[in-house]
Amino acid sequence: MPEQIVDAVVIGRNEGARLLTCLDSLRGQVRRIVYVDSGSTDGSAGAATARGAQVVALDMTQPFTAARARNAGLDLLASDPPDLVQLVDGDCEVRPDWVAQARAFLIARPDIWVVCGRRRERFPEASRYNRLCDREWDTPVGPAKACGGDALMRFAPLRSVGGYDPTLIAGEEPDLCLRMGRAGGKVWRLDAEMTLHDAAMTRFGQWWQRSRRAGHAFAEGAWRHGAGPERHWVRETRRALLWGAGGPMAALLLAALWHPAGLALILLWPLQWLRLSRRMGAEAALFSVLGKLAEAQGALGFYWGLLRGRRRGLIEYK
Repeated sequence: MPEQIVDAVVIGRNEGARLLTCLDSLRGQVRRIVYVDSGSTDGSAGAATARGAQVVALDMTQPFTAARARNAGLDLLASDPPDLVQLVDGDCEVRPDWVAQARAFLIARPDIWVVCGRRRERFPEASRYNRLCDREWDTPVGPAKACGGDALMRFAPLRSVGGYDPTLIAGEEPDLCLRMGRAGGKVWRLDAEMTLHDAAMTRFGQWWQRSRRAGHAFAEGAWRHGAGPERHWVRETRRALLWGAGGPMAALLLAALWHPAGLALILLWPLQWLRLSRRMGAEAALFSVLGKLAEAQGALGFYWGLLRGRRRGLIEYK
């Protein structure tokens, strides 16, 4: 089989030096780089051009989503399509051997359409929130249901399923992988260093917004695909609503309509923390339990928008 041609699509906005690190890390690993800029004001577009990337300036008069930006990059590549495309966020550095390892794996496994590896936080000790992100990236190797924003994909199958859904404000990669799976493709995670990521989360509010966005993604994913055999994000949505909304509301109603002792239901939360601590550690367990409140807020926000017939804009944490 001839060597597979690899191109890259990078998306970003005001990533500054992180974008330059990202572009430099791809040099020599791919044939060409397309950078899709989403309204940067820090000179990112010009800096990317100077680095040899083809730049697409996204029309910011239209609602922005990361999915829409990735599709714009894929559209540019379609005029001279590669065999494989590396998708990467502009705040990530691609590790030196990643593309070669991932390409070799896809050549050996034609049944695999998407391959990803280890994404790690560049500064996990900078804050507890970065540390939680680093833990989140540490997923099992082997067959996977979905990838994240960084992955090497077969270009033709990616286009054949319609690319990313540009209407999704979060959860676009799991949605894409689900549709690829239904078309016969598989997703695989290698035990190989793929990217260094910089979450740059130093405040509780940032972490809350990120968790809220996850809850929105869970609810929308379950609404779109939950009836299918995959039961896509049905369990995650139920957990968020149960622990983040149903339980607290039940405790308040019991206290108001029956007896103040009904507030004792709140004791389920510290018990859940103790249970999870044995497996996850105290800090991760605490934020897992607390995160259900933010996830429930995101899920309920999605349902409220659905009832009103309105789509909400991005939920950003940076």
